[in-house]
Amino acid sequence: MNKPDSISASDFDKKIAATSTAHIYDEPESGLSSSDGKSEEFIEPDEKELRRLIWKLDLRIIPYVCILYLCSYLDRVNIGHAKIAGIMEEIDITDSQYNWSLSIFFIGYVIFEVPANLMLKWIGPRRWITTIMVVWGVILAAMAECKNGKTLMVARFFLGVAEGVLYYLSIWYTRKQTAIRVAFFYASNTLAGAFGGLLAYGIMHMDGIRGISGWQWIFIIEAIPTLFFAFITWFWLPDYPETAKFLNERERAIIIEQNKRDAGPATETHFSWSQVYSTFLDWKTFAYSFMYIIAAIPVYTLSLFMPSIVNGMGYQALTAQAMTCPPYIIAFFMCIINSYSAGRRNERGGHMALQATIAIVGYILLIVLRNHPSEHLYAGAVIATAGTFGMMPAFVSWFGNNFGGHTRRNVAIATIASVGNCGGIISGQVYRQDDAPHYIRGHTINLACVAFCIVSPLVMKWVLHRINNKRANMSPEEYQAASQGKELGEKHPDFRYIT
Repeated sequence: MNKPDSISASDFDKKIAATSTAHIYDEPESGLSSSDGKSEEFIEPDEKELRRLIWKLDLRIIPYVCILYLCSYLDRVNIGHAKIAGIMEEIDITDSQYNWSLSIFFIGYVIFEVPANLMLKWIGPRRWITTIMVVWGVILAAMAECKNGKTLMVARFFLGVAEGVLYYLSIWYTRKQTAIRVAFFYASNTLAGAFGGLLAYGIMHMDGIRGISGWQWIFIIEAIPTLFFAFITWFWLPDYPETAKFLNERERAIIIEQNKRDAGPATETHFSWSQVYSTFLDWKTFAYSFMYIIAAIPVYTLSLFMPSIVNGMGYQALTAQAMTCPPYIIAFFMCIINSYSAGRRNERGGHMALQATIAIVGYILLIVLRNHPSEHLYAGAVIATAGTFGMMPAFVSWFGNNFGGHTRRNVAIATIASVGNCGGIISGQVYRQDDAPHYIRGHTINLACVAFCIVSPLVMKWVLHRINNKRANMSPEEYQAASQGKELGEKHPDFRYIT
C-alpha cells in the first residue's frame, strides 16, 4: 500500500484552508474540493454561495449562543456583586462560607459536565439547553431567599450545571471557522462582567422596594432573562445540520460535506464506549485539562472578586459596581482581536502565550503599585483582565480542534472543561477577606498562573508540531502500520494537529 499524496504539514494546512468557508471573518477561499478531486453526487459550491451560507449560519447561531452564555455567566458570577450589595451583612454567613459558596459551584459543574455533554448528544442541543436554562433561572431566583451560608452553598452547588455549547459549535463549523466564533461565544462572558456591573449598579437603587434588599433584587432580576431565553431556545435553536429546518437540502449538504472533509480521516459520527474510554486515557486530555485548571484560576478569580478588588482600591460600593465595567469591555475587544488573528493564522499556542504575557504586566502593577493612587491600581486591573480573558478563546477552541470524531470531540471537550473547572474551585479561595484591601497574595497566585500559561502552550505547540512533522515524513511501511485499526480519529496519520 502506497502512502497517499499531499500529507505534508504544509500541504495539509492548504487542504484545510481550501475546505474552510469564507466569511467576513475568514479570508476568501477557492471552494471545497474532495480529497481525491472527484465528486459524483456533490456539486461544489462557489465562493459566493459559501459566503452566503456561512453568513446565514452566523446570523442564526452565533448571536444566540452568545446571549445564552452571557446569561449563564451572569448567573454564576453575580454573587460577587451581591457581596458588595450587602449579602454578608444581612444573612448568617461567615467569610469562609462565602468563599466556599464560590468554590462549590464548580464542584457541581465538574460533576455534571461530562454527563451533560453526553445528554446533549443523546437528546439534542435544543431540548437539553432549554432544560438546563430553566434550572439556572429557577435556582438563581430562589437564591434571593437564602437565609444563611449553608443554604447559599447548597443553591450554588445546584447552579453548577454545564452548557455544552463548545461542542455545539463544532458540529456546525470547520476547525478554522470555529476559532473566531468561539471567541465571540467566550467573549460574551466578558460582556457579562461589564453588563453585570452596570445592572448591579442600577439594581442597588432598588434596595428596600417591597421590603426586598438590593442583593436579593440582583438574584431575582438577573434570573428573568435566563428563563425568558429558555423559552425562546425551544423554538429557535437548531439541533444538527442534518435536521435544521432553516436550511434547505442543498445548504445542509454543503455543511455536512465541508465538516466531513475538515475532519479528514476522523469522520466517526456514531457513538461507542471505546471512543469514550480512549478519550479519557488520551495524553492530550490530561495535558489540556491541567492547562485549563491553571488558566481558569485567574479568569474566575477576576470574575468573582472584581467588585471586591475595585472596592479595595478605595472606590465606594456603588461606584465599585460601575467601575467593574471598563476592564471587561476592553477584555471583550482583546478576545476578538486575538482570536481573529489565531483563526487567520490557524495557530493557537503562541496567541495564548502572548495574552498571558500581557496579563503578567497587569498583575505586577497590582502588586508593586499597592501604595499608589487608586487610578494606578485600576490601570493594572484593566491590563490584567484584558490579558487573562484574552488568552482563553484561543485555548478553548484549541483542544476542541485536536480531537477527531463526534464522540471523541464531545467527550474531550466535556472532560477538559470539567476537569479544568477545578480551577474554579481553587479560585473561590484565592482572594481572602483577611488579605483586603490590596489582596497581594491573590494577585501573586494569579501572577504565577499566567506565567505558567506562557510556558505550557509553547511546550504543547512544540510537541504537536513534532507529531505533525513525524507523520509528514513517514515511510510507506510506517504509514500503512499507523493506518491500521478502527476509530482512529485524530490518531490517523493523515490527521494534522493545530498548533
